[in-house]
Amino acid sequence: MTHIDAGAGLDPVHPVAPPTTGPAGLTRAQVAERVARGEVNDVPVRSSRSLGEIVRANVFTRFNAIIGVLWVVTLFVAPIQDSLFGFVILANTGIGIVQEWRAKKTLDSLAVIGEARPTVRRDGRAVQVPTSGIVLGDLVEIGPGDKIVVDGVCAEADGLEVDESLLTGEADPVVKRPGEQVMSGSFVVAGGGAFQATKVGREAYAAQLAEEASRFTLVHSELRSGISTILKYVTWMMVPAALGLIVTQLVAKSNDFKGSVARTIGGIIPMVPEGLVLLTSVAFAIGVIRLGRKQCLVQELPAIEGLARVDTVCLDKTGTLTEGGMDVTGLKPLNGADEGRVREVLAALGASDPRPNASLQAIIDAYPDGHGADRRPVSTLPFSSARKYSGAAFEEGDGKVAGWLLGAPDVLLAPDDPALAETGRLNEQGLRVLLLARAARDLDGPDPARGARPVALVVLEQRLRPDAAETLRYFADQDVQAKVISGDNAVSVGAVAHKLGLSGRAVDARRLPADPADLAKAVDRATVFGRVTPQQKREMVGALQSEGRTVAMTGDGVNDVLALKDADIGVSMGSGSEATRAVAQIVLLNNSFATLPSVVAEGRRVIGNITRVATLFLVKTVYSVLLALLVVCWQVEYPFLPRHLTLLSTLTIGVPAFFLALAPNKERARPHFVRRVMRYSIPGGLLAGVATFVTYLLARHHYTGAGALSAETSAATLTLFLISMWVLAIIARPYTWWRLALVAAMGVAFLFVLTVPWLQDFFALRLVGNTMPWTAVGVAVVAAAALELVWRWVGRRFPV
Repeated sequence: MTHIDAGAGLDPVHPVAPPTTGPAGLTRAQVAERVARGEVNDVPVRSSRSLGEIVRANVFTRFNAIIGVLWVVTLFVAPIQDSLFGFVILANTGIGIVQEWRAKKTLDSLAVIGEARPTVRRDGRAVQVPTSGIVLGDLVEIGPGDKIVVDGVCAEADGLEVDESLLTGEADPVVKRPGEQVMSGSFVVAGGGAFQATKVGREAYAAQLAEEASRFTLVHSELRSGISTILKYVTWMMVPAALGLIVTQLVAKSNDFKGSVARTIGGIIPMVPEGLVLLTSVAFAIGVIRLGRKQCLVQELPAIEGLARVDTVCLDKTGTLTEGGMDVTGLKPLNGADEGRVREVLAALGASDPRPNASLQAIIDAYPDGHGADRRPVSTLPFSSARKYSGAAFEEGDGKVAGWLLGAPDVLLAPDDPALAETGRLNEQGLRVLLLARAARDLDGPDPARGARPVALVVLEQRLRPDAAETLRYFADQDVQAKVISGDNAVSVGAVAHKLGLSGRAVDARRLPADPADLAKAVDRATVFGRVTPQQKREMVGALQSEGRTVAMTGDGVNDVLALKDADIGVSMGSGSEATRAVAQIVLLNNSFATLPSVVAEGRRVIGNITRVATLFLVKTVYSVLLALLVVCWQVEYPFLPRHLTLLSTLTIGVPAFFLALAPNKERARPHFVRRVMRYSIPGGLLAGVATFVTYLLARHHYTGAGALSAETSAATLTLFLISMWVLAIIARPYTWWRLALVAAMGVAFLFVLTVPWLQDFFALRLVGNTMPWTAVGVAVVAAAALELVWRWVGRRFPV
């Protein structure tokens, strides 16, 4: 079989073929017998967690257990308004379950669309079946770009070359002959054939590979691991502070038992940043749903986060910047060759390949009725991305065998050949040029291209994607560098990139240095690279990563697999080969490069906003722990009941965080999540805690009598609310109309509580007199000013 274009997309969905001349495969009865015995490839490929796993993950958490116990206690010892925090947690958990379930349904439906359907031979006919429909003994047909989904033994081989690098790490393709073993998890890079399945289901390695590649996961991301680290530190702080608070409120103070328990619980509850984990899960889930509506399958959820951190995008030209189809626009015979004869040979080459790619399909469309189209090849040389050409040998009328090569002119021709000048002129116009050459050696020899005689140039015009230029402009505006890495001629690729507005130097990859450090510098300086081999693509991705870049790689052809696997984020087109879809974290099912900005924007929205709102939650945790310690040291009653902190958390954290977490955010995600959050949370929490406690101590000296504790609590609550509102105002920057409205609405809601009598009674908030309320405001103003100065100093002193 003959393949021409290394970068062309290969359609993974093959039509049902007519009866074959080789082995007939299993009969329908044999398939039914194996299914009855359970000899099927029955390992489920899940794209998401089950409903039970979703419920367990959202309900049975460490913090939910703590809050649940405290909630039950509060229900027995305090009024219902002090138990509001429990109902809030129930509502939040329910929201988390619903959103993740919606994300699961989205992923499941998209995974079905993107599922590979291998071709098997049954009753002498080639038919497509789901991966789970393969049975033991099935004869599975394979071609370029196909993933080998179960283990087996090669039964037919026509120049079959298999890449096993995902299993062994060996980059060179392995030639397979009948009788040799093929392993699931590898993929075909050249030629074709068939193999008999010898291991299916859980015995085959492919089951593990496929399941792992498409599983819905929330792990292995800097954001999630950072939150886990923060929660670990919070737990360490909570334990001594909570124990000291319990002893102080229940033993050292002689208050009534129920009141002491309520204030103890009021001190412990706000230490738990329970909403942070929930909000992160909800933000990720909503991101999946939003991308799903744009036909974008997120096979590994942290890919959303990864794309938000990307600063370099490596683009494969064919299928990404250009559409898969091409048109033959010219045929230029060389050295006096007869054009009619050239057309016959091209038709014969096209007819010899049952799975033509875009380049060869264009030739077939241009020369469908050549006289040589019915000739069967004596031998074939499948296309290889490493050698950049393919070939076939046919019997001539005189009984002699003629070998023909079709591929890159600058590879097949000598450097001083005059045909290269014409090729260069065509390449400068962005046209793709293939050379038809008469082989002087056997195609199965060590160097079949040596001495080949040029016969004709085939000129192909590529179809630019109408949305590619706009997408490249988006990346430029977002300070994301674009690198075009292609197997085609560098001049041609550079011309295409220039048409799309991408400026920069075009480099022939054959002239790139081998040394990794020098390669990294060369890749950084240039924008367009041509004649890149699959192994070079991989090395170039690694070179960019060695410079500290976060690299995304797009592609759809089998030659992109290694680079996709090594890139920080691999993006495959839905029409790409099975192998590329298997290793990519993100699959664009609509095959539209224009979807990529939406994916990047969604990642930036999720990560940027979670980083922003995490500060709100952790400021609360820090001031809660500090207040508990100060209460223990001063041996006084804890200033708040649970209802007070439920109100404050709802107005200054819960409701605003939900809106801020889902707001647009175009800022590129930056590393060091824990440091970025804690450098603001710690000083903010310390200032809030100290200011609140100062107001509380002043109020204890000011108020006397039966209602003193309630008045002291109200004054302290006012100070804490105002400082928390200032924290919210800082976090909400830069301001837009809706952000200002959000902050103002929270302030109005608190004012409403302070002025409506039944709400005053419900939340036990009543400001007494004028002196302490204004003192509370004054302390809050001083603390807010200090907070503004400290945060600005921290930003300069501890940049991340």
